[in-house]
Amino acid sequence: MIRRIGLVVHGGRPGAVAAAARVREWAGDRCAAGCVDIDTWDDPARPRRSARDEAAAAGYPDLVVTVGGDGTLLRGVRVAAPLDIPVLGVNCGRLGFLTEVEAGDIVTALEAVNAGHTQTERRLMLTMRASRPLEIPAGVGELLNSGRGPLLPAPRVRDGAKESASWGVPLDVLALNDVVVEKLARDRQASIAVYVSRQLLGYYSADALIVSSSTGSTAYSFAAGGPVVSPHVPSLVFTPVAPHMIFDRSIILDARRERVTLKVLEHSGQVAVSVDGQLRGVLNPGDWVSVYAAPHWARLVRLREMDFLHRVRERFSLADSAAALADGTAPDFLHPDPLPDDLAHPGPPDLG
Repeated sequence: MIRRIGLVVHGGRPGAVAAAARVREWAGDRCAAGCVDIDTWDDPARPRRSARDEAAAAGYPDLVVTVGGDGTLLRGVRVAAPLDIPVLGVNCGRLGFLTEVEAGDIVTALEAVNAGHTQTERRLMLTMRASRPLEIPAGVGELLNSGRGPLLPAPRVRDGAKESASWGVPLDVLALNDVVVEKLARDRQASIAVYVSRQLLGYYSADALIVSSSTGSTAYSFAAGGPVVSPHVPSLVFTPVAPHMIFDRSIILDARRERVTLKVLEHSGQVAVSVDGQLRGVLNPGDWVSVYAAPHWARLVRLREMDFLHRVRERFSLADSAAALADGTAPDFLHPDPLPDDLAHPGPPDLG
């Protein structure tokens, strides 16, 4: 049963504010410790806290509910994932690709969670090492973060992880969607050496370079022309944005074995580092960051098993080929019978 709810609300949307009131009302009746707001932006005098500090201040809720859009869900996951707290996303936004329920279904969803009638879907997250601790120079943050709410602090060094001159410092940061390095000045490209694990892949001059998870493949990476990757595939997707080179394709990597390192070249301009759309630091020439799979999963509450490609088709309003439809139609589902053994467990026994 739910004892305490941590609530993240998009305060700029009246529909989200009204929906959040229903969550508080339900929690007041059903939760022993009630409902507490987390990652709030309504007090400009209070800086935003790190994920662990935010969870501690909220009394370690056992469910995080986000009310807004996908950006609001990312705020909730940032706080919840380090402590393995499940997240229920309520859609009051424009797209709602990651969120699970609509505002009118909040009470039904909370009752289902409370009764144990839901599933938890695990999503791969990303973390980083860097050549030095990240910093946000004075004045840069306000310029780059305009319209995105208060700045998050630069990430701290992770406790208990080994530092070294060659492997850098481990940063206490998690990304569900992506880590992006992008140019700071309009007249200076980001010139970056890109490594996959230890090996140099190539030199890129671009507006930005994206390293996304499979979940993030449908976010900025997709907008930049990257592939759609099933969230069930543990992958890193490297996508350049407006590169000044012929080879402009995305590369899909195995997140279980590989990492992507981005090193700023000697005469490049400075680059900003964003994590899930939030500015977290600035790199100077010679600095580098390495992006790889995090030790924590994001846990998203699902009322039923999610049909990922159906959601892609629906949310992105995919249009069918008129030429194909002229030649006939097909049923929405094929092969309704139970799976035969070779399809239920395809591939060699040690696949994984």
